[in-house]
Amino acid sequence: MSLRTSRFTLDPAFAVGAVDPRLFGSFVEHLGRCVYDGIHEPGHPAADEAGLRTDVLALIRELGVTAIRYPGGNFVSGYKWEDSVGPAEDRPRRLDLAWRSTETNRFGLSEYIAFLKKIGPQAEPMMAVNLGTRGVAEALELQEYANHPAGTELSERRISHGDKNPFGIKMWCLGNEMDGPWQTGHKTAEEYGRLAAETARAMRQIDPSVELVACGSSGQSMDTFAEWEATVLAETYDLVDYISLHAYYEEHDGDRDSFLASAVDMESFIDNVVATCDHVGARLKSKKRINLSFDEWNVWYMSRTESEVSALDWPEAPRLLEDNYSLTDAIVFGSLLIALLRHADRVTVACLAQLVNVIAPIMTEPGGPAWKQTTFFPFAQAAKYGRGQVLDVRVDSPTYETAKYGKTDLLHATAVRAEDGTVTVFAVNRSQTEALPLEVALNGLDLTQVAEHSVLADADPEARNTLAEPERIAPHAAGGTELEDGILRATLEPLSWNVIRLA
Repeated sequence: MSLRTSRFTLDPAFAVGAVDPRLFGSFVEHLGRCVYDGIHEPGHPAADEAGLRTDVLALIRELGVTAIRYPGGNFVSGYKWEDSVGPAEDRPRRLDLAWRSTETNRFGLSEYIAFLKKIGPQAEPMMAVNLGTRGVAEALELQEYANHPAGTELSERRISHGDKNPFGIKMWCLGNEMDGPWQTGHKTAEEYGRLAAETARAMRQIDPSVELVACGSSGQSMDTFAEWEATVLAETYDLVDYISLHAYYEEHDGDRDSFLASAVDMESFIDNVVATCDHVGARLKSKKRINLSFDEWNVWYMSRTESEVSALDWPEAPRLLEDNYSLTDAIVFGSLLIALLRHADRVTVACLAQLVNVIAPIMTEPGGPAWKQTTFFPFAQAAKYGRGQVLDVRVDSPTYETAKYGKTDLLHATAVRAEDGTVTVFAVNRSQTEALPLEVALNGLDLTQVAEHSVLADADPEARNTLAEPERIAPHAAGGTELEDGILRATLEPLSWNVIRLA
Protein backbone atom coordinates (compact mmCIF):
# COMPACT_ATOMS: atom_id res chain seq x y z
CA MET A 1 0.00 0.00 0.00
CA SER A 2 1.50 3.35 -1.05
CA LEU A 3 1.73 6.23 1.39
CA ARG A 4 -0.36 9.35 0.96
CA THR A 5 1.45 12.49 -0.16
CA SER A 6 3.21 14.53 2.52
CA ARG A 7 2.99 18.32 2.20
CA PHE A 8 4.22 21.62 3.54
CA THR A 9 4.38 25.26 2.43
CA LEU A 10 7.40 27.58 2.26
CA ASP A 11 7.01 31.35 2.48
CA PRO A 12 9.83 33.83 3.20
CA ALA A 13 7.45 35.82 5.39
CA PHE A 14 7.49 32.94 7.87
CA ALA A 15 11.05 32.34 9.05
CA VAL A 16 12.46 30.75 12.20
CA GLY A 17 15.71 32.72 12.23
CA ALA A 18 19.19 32.99 10.78
CA VAL A 19 21.61 30.07 10.99
CA ASP A 20 24.69 30.87 13.07
CA PRO A 21 27.74 29.24 11.41
CA ARG A 22 28.64 27.81 14.82
CA LEU A 23 25.69 25.44 14.48
CA PHE A 24 28.12 23.31 12.46
CA GLY A 25 30.72 22.99 15.18
CA SER A 26 32.47 19.84 16.36
CA PHE A 27 34.39 18.49 19.32
CA VAL A 28 37.93 17.21 19.89
CA GLU A 29 38.46 15.51 23.25
CA HIS A 30 41.49 13.70 24.60
CA LEU A 31 39.60 10.42 24.41
CA GLY A 32 40.65 7.23 22.65
CA ARG A 33 42.17 7.95 19.23
CA CYS A 34 40.49 11.28 18.54
CA VAL A 35 43.74 13.22 18.96
CA TYR A 36 46.50 10.63 18.84
CA ASP A 37 46.41 8.48 15.68
CA GLY A 38 43.44 10.64 14.62
CA ILE A 39 44.36 14.23 13.86
CA HIS A 40 47.93 13.90 15.20
CA GLU A 41 50.19 11.06 14.02
CA PRO A 42 53.85 12.01 13.55
CA GLY A 43 55.53 9.53 11.24
CA HIS A 44 52.41 8.91 9.15
CA PRO A 45 53.13 9.25 5.40
CA ALA A 46 50.60 12.12 5.24
CA ALA A 47 51.80 13.92 8.39
CA ASP A 48 53.04 17.50 8.11
CA GLU A 49 55.95 19.01 10.04
CA ALA A 50 53.73 19.35 13.14
CA GLY A 51 52.57 15.73 13.00
CA LEU A 52 49.07 16.62 11.78
CA ARG A 53 47.63 14.22 9.21
CA THR A 54 47.03 16.24 6.05
CA ASP A 55 44.58 13.63 4.72
CA VAL A 56 42.48 14.13 7.86
CA LEU A 57 42.74 17.92 7.58
CA ALA A 58 41.41 17.72 4.01
CA LEU A 59 38.41 15.66 5.16
CA ILE A 60 37.73 18.08 8.05
CA ARG A 61 37.68 20.98 5.57
CA GLU A 62 35.29 19.04 3.33
CA LEU A 63 33.09 18.28 6.34
CA GLY A 64 32.74 22.02 6.90
CA VAL A 65 33.06 22.25 10.68
CA THR A 66 33.33 25.65 12.35
CA ALA A 67 33.80 26.05 16.13
CA ILE A 68 35.72 23.11 17.65
CA ARG A 69 35.26 22.47 21.37
CA TYR A 70 38.38 21.33 23.28
CA PRO A 71 39.84 19.53 25.31
CA GLY A 72 36.71 17.83 26.73
CA GLY A 73 34.28 16.53 27.70
CA ASN A 74 34.76 14.44 30.80
CA PHE A 75 38.50 14.78 30.26
CA VAL A 76 38.48 18.48 31.14
CA SER A 77 37.41 17.88 34.75
CA GLY A 78 40.87 16.50 35.55
CA TYR A 79 42.77 18.73 33.10
CA LYS A 80 45.79 20.78 34.17
CA TRP A 81 46.26 23.25 31.33
CA GLU A 82 49.89 23.89 32.36
CA ASP A 83 50.72 20.29 31.41
CA SER A 84 49.80 21.02 27.79
CA VAL A 85 52.16 23.94 27.08
CA GLY A 86 55.88 24.36 26.57
CA PRO A 87 58.29 21.93 24.87
CA ALA A 88 56.42 18.68 24.17
CA GLU A 89 59.30 16.55 25.41
CA ASP A 90 59.12 18.24 28.83
CA ARG A 91 55.40 17.78 29.37
CA PRO A 92 54.30 15.36 32.11
CA ARG A 93 52.40 12.14 31.59
CA ARG A 94 49.17 12.00 33.62
CA LEU A 95 46.45 9.51 34.47
CA ASP A 96 43.14 10.47 32.84
CA LEU A 97 40.42 9.37 35.26
CA ALA A 98 37.62 10.05 32.79
CA TRP A 99 38.69 7.41 30.27
CA ARG A 100 41.08 5.30 32.36
CA SER A 101 43.93 6.15 30.02
CA THR A 102 47.38 7.74 30.16
CA GLU A 103 47.63 11.24 28.71
CA THR A 104 51.04 12.09 27.24
CA ASN A 105 50.26 15.79 26.58
CA ARG A 106 52.24 15.63 23.33
CA PHE A 107 49.33 17.49 21.76
CA GLY A 108 48.30 20.53 23.79
CA LEU A 109 46.98 24.06 23.71
CA SER A 110 49.41 25.50 21.13
CA GLU A 111 48.97 22.48 18.87
CA TYR A 112 45.17 22.85 19.10
CA ILE A 113 45.32 26.48 17.97
CA ALA A 114 47.74 25.61 15.15
CA PHE A 115 45.41 22.76 14.10
CA LEU A 116 42.47 25.20 13.83
CA LYS A 117 44.51 27.58 11.69
CA LYS A 118 45.34 24.76 9.28
CA ILE A 119 41.65 23.91 8.89
CA GLY A 120 40.97 27.50 7.85
CA PRO A 121 39.44 30.77 9.05
CA GLN A 122 36.03 29.17 9.63
CA ALA A 123 37.44 27.05 12.47
CA GLU A 124 37.35 28.94 15.76
CA PRO A 125 38.35 27.83 19.25
CA MET A 126 35.79 26.88 21.91
CA MET A 127 37.78 26.18 25.06
CA ALA A 128 36.50 24.39 28.16
CA VAL A 129 37.87 25.20 31.61
CA ASN A 130 38.19 22.71 34.46
CA LEU A 131 35.61 23.44 37.15
CA GLY A 132 35.73 19.87 38.47
CA THR A 133 39.08 19.59 40.25
CA ARG A 134 40.04 23.26 39.77
CA GLY A 135 38.36 26.67 39.88
CA VAL A 136 38.43 30.42 39.34
CA ALA A 137 42.19 30.97 39.67
CA GLU A 138 43.17 28.31 37.14
CA ALA A 139 40.54 29.52 34.64
CA LEU A 140 41.93 33.05 34.87
CA GLU A 141 45.50 31.81 34.45
CA LEU A 142 44.55 29.88 31.32
CA GLN A 143 42.70 32.90 29.92
CA GLU A 144 45.68 35.18 30.58
CA TYR A 145 48.18 32.73 29.08
CA ALA A 146 46.03 32.26 25.97
CA ASN A 147 44.76 35.75 25.30
CA HIS A 148 46.81 38.52 26.95
CA PRO A 149 49.14 40.13 24.37
CA ALA A 150 52.34 40.51 26.44
CA GLY A 151 53.92 41.99 29.53
CA THR A 152 52.80 39.55 32.26
CA GLU A 153 54.41 36.36 33.50
CA LEU A 154 51.79 34.14 31.84
CA SER A 155 51.64 35.99 28.52
CA GLU A 156 55.44 36.10 28.36
CA ARG A 157 55.49 32.38 29.13
CA ARG A 158 53.31 31.80 26.04
CA ILE A 159 55.67 33.95 23.97
CA SER A 160 58.68 32.00 25.28
CA HIS A 161 56.91 28.83 24.15
CA GLY A 162 56.90 30.14 20.57
CA ASP A 163 53.46 31.74 20.33
CA LYS A 164 54.05 35.48 20.02
CA ASN A 165 50.46 36.27 19.05
CA PRO A 166 47.65 35.67 21.55
CA PHE A 167 45.23 32.88 20.72
CA GLY A 168 42.12 35.11 20.78
CA ILE A 169 39.81 32.53 22.36
CA LYS A 170 36.38 34.17 22.67
CA MET A 171 34.11 31.26 23.61
CA TRP A 172 34.62 29.42 26.90
CA CYS A 173 32.71 26.51 28.43
CA LEU A 174 32.46 26.74 32.22
CA GLY A 175 33.13 23.09 32.99
CA ASN A 176 31.45 19.99 31.57
CA GLU A 177 28.42 17.95 32.68
CA MET A 178 28.84 19.01 36.30
CA ASP A 179 25.45 17.47 37.17
CA GLY A 180 26.75 13.99 36.32
CA PRO A 181 27.85 11.68 39.16
CA TRP A 182 30.40 10.23 36.70
CA GLN A 183 32.12 13.64 36.48
CA THR A 184 35.33 14.17 38.44
CA GLY A 185 34.41 16.95 40.88
CA HIS A 186 30.64 16.47 40.42
CA LYS A 187 28.64 19.25 42.10
CA THR A 188 25.11 20.11 43.12
CA ALA A 189 23.33 22.80 41.11
CA GLU A 190 23.84 25.28 43.93
CA GLU A 191 27.57 24.52 44.19
CA TYR A 192 28.13 24.66 40.46
CA GLY A 193 25.96 27.76 39.95
CA ARG A 194 28.00 29.75 42.48
CA LEU A 195 31.33 28.54 41.05
CA ALA A 196 30.26 29.24 37.45
CA ALA A 197 29.09 32.73 38.42
CA GLU A 198 32.34 33.52 40.23
CA THR A 199 34.39 32.23 37.29
CA ALA A 200 32.32 34.13 34.73
CA ARG A 201 32.51 37.37 36.69
CA ALA A 202 36.29 37.10 36.99
CA MET A 203 36.83 36.17 33.33
CA ARG A 204 34.77 39.19 32.27
CA GLN A 205 37.09 41.41 34.34
CA ILE A 206 39.90 40.36 32.00
CA ASP A 207 37.71 40.62 28.86
CA PRO A 208 34.08 41.78 29.04
CA SER A 209 33.48 40.50 25.49
CA VAL A 210 34.06 36.79 26.20
CA GLU A 211 31.18 34.42 25.38
CA LEU A 212 30.47 32.00 28.19
CA VAL A 213 28.59 28.69 28.25
CA ALA A 214 27.16 27.43 31.55
CA CYS A 215 26.62 23.69 32.03
CA GLY A 216 23.05 22.58 31.58
CA SER A 217 21.80 19.08 32.31
CA SER A 218 23.76 16.22 30.79
CA GLY A 219 20.49 14.98 29.33
CA GLN A 220 16.74 15.37 29.54
CA SER A 221 16.53 12.05 31.43
CA MET A 222 18.54 13.33 34.41
CA ASP A 223 16.51 13.37 37.64
CA THR A 224 17.47 17.01 38.19
CA PHE A 225 16.64 18.14 34.62
CA ALA A 226 15.11 21.65 34.37
CA GLU A 227 15.55 22.21 38.12
CA TRP A 228 19.32 22.15 37.48
CA GLU A 229 19.05 24.73 34.68
CA ALA A 230 16.78 26.96 36.77
CA THR A 231 19.12 26.90 39.78
CA VAL A 232 22.28 27.46 37.72
CA LEU A 233 20.74 30.29 35.70
CA ALA A 234 19.43 31.99 38.82
CA GLU A 235 23.11 32.47 39.74
CA THR A 236 24.56 33.08 36.26
CA TYR A 237 21.81 34.59 34.07
CA ASP A 238 23.41 38.02 33.64
CA LEU A 239 26.93 36.61 33.42
CA VAL A 240 26.68 33.91 30.71
CA ASP A 241 25.49 33.83 27.11
CA TYR A 242 24.58 30.17 26.65
CA ILE A 243 23.40 27.10 28.53
CA SER A 244 24.64 23.74 27.24
CA LEU A 245 22.67 20.67 26.13
CA HIS A 246 24.05 17.17 25.48
CA ALA A 247 22.15 14.30 23.84
CA TYR A 248 23.12 10.97 22.31
CA TYR A 249 20.86 8.40 20.69
CA GLU A 250 21.12 4.69 19.93
CA GLU A 251 18.84 1.85 18.94
CA HIS A 252 17.64 -0.15 21.97
CA ASP A 253 16.37 -3.73 21.93
CA GLY A 254 15.66 -3.72 18.20
CA ASP A 255 13.19 -0.81 18.48
CA ARG A 256 14.17 0.81 15.21
CA ASP A 257 10.90 2.74 14.85
CA SER A 258 11.64 4.70 18.03
CA PHE A 259 15.29 5.14 17.10
CA LEU A 260 14.28 6.71 13.78
CA ALA A 261 12.15 9.20 15.75
CA SER A 262 15.04 10.28 18.03
CA ALA A 263 14.73 13.88 16.86
CA VAL A 264 11.33 14.05 18.56
CA ASP A 265 13.19 13.80 21.85
CA MET A 266 15.85 16.29 20.74
CA GLU A 267 13.24 18.89 19.77
CA SER A 268 11.38 18.44 23.05
CA PHE A 269 14.67 18.79 24.95
CA ILE A 270 15.36 22.10 23.17
CA ASP A 271 11.82 23.40 23.77
CA ASN A 272 11.99 22.52 27.46
CA VAL A 273 15.36 24.19 28.01
CA VAL A 274 14.15 27.31 26.16
CA ALA A 275 11.07 27.40 28.41
CA THR A 276 13.25 27.10 31.53
CA CYS A 277 15.64 29.84 30.36
CA ASP A 278 12.79 32.20 29.56
CA HIS A 279 11.05 31.47 32.87
CA VAL A 280 14.21 32.40 34.80
CA GLY A 281 14.62 35.53 32.67
CA ALA A 282 11.03 36.54 33.38
CA ARG A 283 11.47 35.90 37.10
CA LEU A 284 14.58 38.10 37.11
CA LYS A 285 12.78 40.72 34.99
CA SER A 286 15.70 40.57 32.55
CA LYS A 287 15.53 41.69 28.93
CA LYS A 288 18.46 39.42 28.09
CA ARG A 289 17.88 36.18 26.17
CA ILE A 290 19.96 33.09 26.90
CA ASN A 291 20.73 31.02 23.81
CA LEU A 292 21.49 27.30 23.65
CA SER A 293 24.82 25.61 23.00
CA PHE A 294 24.04 22.02 21.97
CA ASP A 295 27.71 21.25 22.36
CA GLU A 296 27.50 17.46 22.35
CA TRP A 297 25.18 15.52 20.06
CA ASN A 298 25.39 12.37 17.96
CA VAL A 299 24.36 8.78 17.52
CA TRP A 300 26.41 6.88 20.12
CA TYR A 301 26.05 3.23 21.17
CA MET A 302 26.74 4.25 24.75
CA SER A 303 25.54 0.93 26.19
CA ARG A 304 28.85 -0.60 25.05
CA THR A 305 31.06 2.08 26.59
CA GLU A 306 31.12 1.24 30.30
CA SER A 307 32.51 -2.25 29.74
CA GLU A 308 35.04 -0.89 27.23
CA VAL A 309 36.41 1.70 29.68
CA SER A 310 36.34 -0.46 32.83
CA ALA A 311 38.53 -3.07 31.11
CA LEU A 312 41.35 -0.57 30.48
CA ASP A 313 44.60 -0.47 32.44
CA TRP A 314 45.81 3.09 31.68
CA PRO A 315 46.92 2.65 28.04
CA GLU A 316 47.84 5.50 25.69
CA ALA A 317 45.18 6.38 23.09
CA PRO A 318 43.21 3.10 23.20
CA ARG A 319 40.56 2.25 20.64
CA LEU A 320 37.47 3.55 22.43
CA LEU A 321 33.97 4.52 21.25
CA GLU A 322 34.80 3.69 17.63
CA ASP A 323 31.23 3.17 16.51
CA ASN A 324 30.92 2.13 12.87
CA TYR A 325 27.79 3.84 11.56
CA SER A 326 25.18 2.16 9.38
CA LEU A 327 22.92 3.73 6.78
CA THR A 328 20.16 3.73 9.44
CA ASP A 329 22.41 5.61 11.87
CA ALA A 330 23.09 8.21 9.18
CA ILE A 331 19.36 8.78 8.60
CA VAL A 332 18.81 9.37 12.33
CA PHE A 333 21.89 11.61 12.35
CA GLY A 334 20.44 13.67 9.47
CA SER A 335 17.17 13.98 11.34
CA LEU A 336 19.07 15.37 14.37
CA LEU A 337 20.64 17.98 12.07
CA ILE A 338 17.15 18.92 10.89
CA ALA A 339 16.07 19.33 14.52
CA LEU A 340 18.94 21.71 15.21
CA LEU A 341 18.16 23.79 12.12
CA ARG A 342 14.47 23.95 13.03
CA HIS A 343 15.52 25.68 16.28
CA ALA A 344 18.17 27.98 14.82
CA ASP A 345 16.58 30.99 16.55
CA ARG A 346 17.79 29.69 19.93
CA VAL A 347 20.35 26.96 19.18
CA THR A 348 23.17 29.17 17.94
CA VAL A 349 26.07 26.83 18.80
CA ALA A 350 26.19 23.06 18.29
CA CYS A 351 29.08 20.60 18.36
CA LEU A 352 29.01 17.20 16.74
CA ALA A 353 30.76 14.89 19.18
CA GLN A 354 33.31 13.96 18.05
CA LEU A 355 35.44 14.74 15.00
CA VAL A 356 37.81 11.81 14.32
CA ASN A 357 37.68 8.10 15.29
CA VAL A 358 35.62 8.55 18.49
CA ILE A 359 31.89 8.35 17.52
CA ALA A 360 33.05 10.32 14.52
CA PRO A 361 32.27 11.04 10.85
CA ILE A 362 35.95 10.51 9.98
CA MET A 363 37.91 7.31 10.68
CA THR A 364 41.62 6.61 10.40
CA GLU A 365 43.94 3.65 10.53
CA PRO A 366 47.42 4.17 12.09
CA GLY A 367 49.90 4.40 9.25
CA GLY A 368 47.03 3.86 6.82
CA PRO A 369 44.09 5.62 5.19
CA ALA A 370 41.37 7.96 6.43
CA TRP A 371 37.77 7.55 5.26
CA LYS A 372 34.24 8.91 5.59
CA GLN A 373 31.60 7.26 7.73
CA THR A 374 27.96 7.32 6.58
CA THR A 375 27.29 10.27 8.92
CA PHE A 376 29.88 12.39 7.10
CA PHE A 377 27.53 13.11 4.21
CA PRO A 378 24.50 14.66 5.98
CA PHE A 379 26.78 16.91 8.05
CA ALA A 380 28.85 18.07 5.07
CA GLN A 381 25.72 18.84 3.03
CA ALA A 382 24.01 20.69 5.89
CA ALA A 383 27.16 22.69 6.65
CA LYS A 384 27.46 23.66 2.97
CA TYR A 385 23.84 24.39 2.08
CA GLY A 386 22.25 25.11 5.46
CA ARG A 387 23.36 28.74 5.58
CA GLY A 388 20.85 31.59 5.60
CA GLN A 389 17.33 31.93 7.02
CA VAL A 390 15.54 28.82 8.25
CA LEU A 391 11.98 28.87 6.94
CA ASP A 392 9.09 27.70 9.09
CA VAL A 393 8.13 24.16 8.05
CA ARG A 394 4.95 22.56 9.38
CA VAL A 395 4.41 19.20 7.78
CA ASP A 396 1.21 17.38 6.92
CA SER A 397 2.58 13.85 6.88
CA PRO A 398 1.52 10.24 7.19
CA THR A 399 2.38 8.96 10.66
CA TYR A 400 3.54 5.74 12.30
CA GLU A 401 3.45 4.39 15.86
CA THR A 402 6.55 4.32 18.05
CA ALA A 403 6.93 2.73 21.48
CA LYS A 404 8.81 5.72 22.91
CA TYR A 405 7.22 8.73 21.25
CA GLY A 406 3.74 7.63 20.21
CA LYS A 407 2.40 8.71 16.84
CA THR A 408 5.21 10.29 14.81
CA ASP A 409 5.42 11.90 11.37
CA LEU A 410 7.17 9.83 8.70
CA LEU A 411 8.44 13.08 7.20
CA HIS A 412 10.95 15.22 9.11
CA ALA A 413 11.97 18.34 7.22
CA THR A 414 13.29 21.87 7.25
CA ALA A 415 14.33 24.43 4.61
CA VAL A 416 16.97 27.15 4.48
CA ARG A 417 16.92 30.20 2.22
CA ALA A 418 20.35 31.53 1.27
CA GLU A 419 21.21 35.20 0.72
CA ASP A 420 20.97 34.74 -3.06
CA GLY A 421 17.38 33.50 -2.75
CA THR A 422 18.08 29.83 -3.42
CA VAL A 423 16.36 27.38 -1.09
CA THR A 424 17.56 24.00 0.18
CA VAL A 425 15.08 21.49 1.56
CA PHE A 426 16.45 18.87 3.98
CA ALA A 427 14.10 15.93 4.46
CA VAL A 428 14.14 12.49 6.05
CA ASN A 429 11.71 9.68 5.24
CA ARG A 430 11.46 7.54 8.38
CA SER A 431 9.51 4.75 6.67
CA GLN A 432 11.68 1.66 6.45
CA THR A 433 9.71 0.11 3.60
CA GLU A 434 7.72 2.73 1.66
CA ALA A 435 8.64 5.64 -0.60
CA LEU A 436 7.08 8.92 0.55
CA PRO A 437 5.58 11.31 -2.04
CA LEU A 438 6.29 14.96 -1.23
CA GLU A 439 4.68 18.20 -2.41
CA VAL A 440 5.98 21.61 -1.33
CA ALA A 441 4.06 24.80 -2.14
CA LEU A 442 6.42 27.73 -2.75
CA ASN A 443 4.88 31.12 -1.93
CA GLY A 444 6.73 34.38 -2.58
CA LEU A 445 9.89 32.58 -3.63
CA ASP A 446 11.35 33.26 -7.07
CA LEU A 447 12.34 29.65 -7.76
CA THR A 448 12.08 28.01 -11.15
CA GLN A 449 14.23 24.88 -11.20
CA VAL A 450 15.53 21.93 -9.22
CA ALA A 451 19.31 22.32 -9.13
CA GLU A 452 19.87 18.99 -7.37
CA HIS A 453 18.12 16.24 -5.46
CA SER A 454 20.72 14.22 -3.57
CA VAL A 455 19.67 11.18 -1.54
CA LEU A 456 21.44 8.96 0.97
CA ALA A 457 19.70 5.58 0.94
CA ASP A 458 20.50 1.92 0.33
CA ALA A 459 18.69 -1.38 -0.05
CA ASP A 460 20.62 -2.60 3.00
CA PRO A 461 19.81 -0.51 6.12
CA GLU A 462 22.89 -2.00 7.81
CA ALA A 463 25.33 -1.00 5.04
CA ARG A 464 28.45 0.79 6.33
CA ASN A 465 31.71 2.30 5.19
CA THR A 466 34.68 0.38 6.56
CA LEU A 467 38.44 0.14 6.13
CA ALA A 468 37.82 -2.71 3.66
CA GLU A 469 34.95 -0.89 1.87
CA PRO A 470 35.44 2.84 2.53
CA GLU A 471 33.06 3.96 -0.24
CA ARG A 472 30.23 1.46 0.22
CA ILE A 473 27.76 4.26 1.07
CA ALA A 474 27.58 7.68 -0.60
CA PRO A 475 24.81 10.04 -1.78
CA HIS A 476 23.32 9.53 -5.24
CA ALA A 477 21.07 11.59 -7.49
CA ALA A 478 17.32 11.07 -7.28
CA GLY A 479 15.18 11.02 -10.40
CA GLY A 480 11.77 12.50 -11.13
CA THR A 481 11.96 15.58 -8.90
CA GLU A 482 10.33 18.57 -10.56
CA LEU A 483 9.29 22.15 -9.89
CA GLU A 484 6.28 23.41 -11.82
CA ASP A 485 3.82 26.28 -11.20
CA GLY A 486 5.24 26.93 -7.74
CA ILE A 487 4.91 23.31 -6.58
CA LEU A 488 7.90 21.07 -5.86
CA ARG A 489 7.15 17.36 -6.32
CA ALA A 490 9.50 14.61 -5.26
CA THR A 491 9.53 11.04 -4.06
CA LEU A 492 11.62 10.26 -1.00
CA GLU A 493 13.09 6.76 -1.02
CA PRO A 494 12.44 4.54 2.03
CA LEU A 495 14.77 5.25 4.96
CA SER A 496 16.47 8.21 3.28
CA TRP A 497 18.16 11.56 3.86
CA ASN A 498 17.35 14.04 1.08
CA VAL A 499 18.86 17.37 0.03
CA ILE A 500 16.78 19.21 -2.59
CA ARG A 501 18.29 22.44 -3.88
CA LEU A 502 15.99 24.92 -5.64
CA ALA A 503 17.33 27.76 -7.79
